[in-house]
Amino acid sequence: GSGIGRALVRRLVDEGMSVVAADVEAAALDETVAGTTAVAVPTDVSDAGAMDALADATYDRFGAAHLVCANAGVFQGGVSWERSVEDWQWVLGVNLWGPIHAVRAFVPRMVAGGDEGHVVITSSMAGLTTAAFSAPYQVSKFGAYGLAESLAHDLRATGSTVGVSALVPGAVASNIGRSGRNRPDALPAKGGDDVDFVEGALQEMTETRGIDPAEVAARVVAAVQADEFLIPTNDDYVQQLRGRTDAQVRRELPPMADFT
Repeated sequence: GSGIGRALVRRLVDEGMSVVAADVEAAALDETVAGTTAVAVPTDVSDAGAMDALADATYDRFGAAHLVCANAGVFQGGVSWERSVEDWQWVLGVNLWGPIHAVRAFVPRMVAGGDEGHVVITSSMAGLTTAAFSAPYQVSKFGAYGLAESLAHDLRATGSTVGVSALVPGAVASNIGRSGRNRPDALPAKGGDDVDFVEGALQEMTETRGIDPAEVAARVVAAVQADEFLIPTNDDYVQQLRGRTDAQVRRELPPMADFT
């Protein structure tokens, strides 16, 4: 319904694909597909049944799925030990269980169909490197990245024609800093000075230094066409990964990341 997801929908329509778009925000989803040939299916990706229904709707309408982008994401920041159980469950439910549900709902049918295909799982530079005050998000994105690697190895080991890519964006001009708009009403208040600080910093970073989501969508299309596994969006990711790995080799705490 916004950000990278909206850009992917519109870019893939422009590429000539038949597109099914999903989001928990029905109104935003309708805005995304307006004026395009994409089909909107409101979906809570943290719900396994809802994801199964999305796969059913896709196969009922088009008979196949050749590219699946597991992209939905929410952010919850703050000091790790002060986050509620519900905070962790919400973020892991969307950012990690969402891709898990997508894999379980779509990949068996894609494999059985025998066609070439591709799965793109959105992790983050926060799934490869870490910083303070963002534990729920980072844990979820490390998990999403691990899922992408594991899925890629499984598909390759079984001789499947389905490929995998892990999207690891840095700062993108999206609404990730305003994830609270989709925070379930039943959850306890998210507040605290630590939460306000990190969410304010995230909003400032994405608004002033974030790249255009359309550029991210273009990189995704290029990577899928080239069958590349890792899809970064910032050019200094190599230095960040080297610094992290070097610290691990020395058995030291890796340095905090610069997600821009």
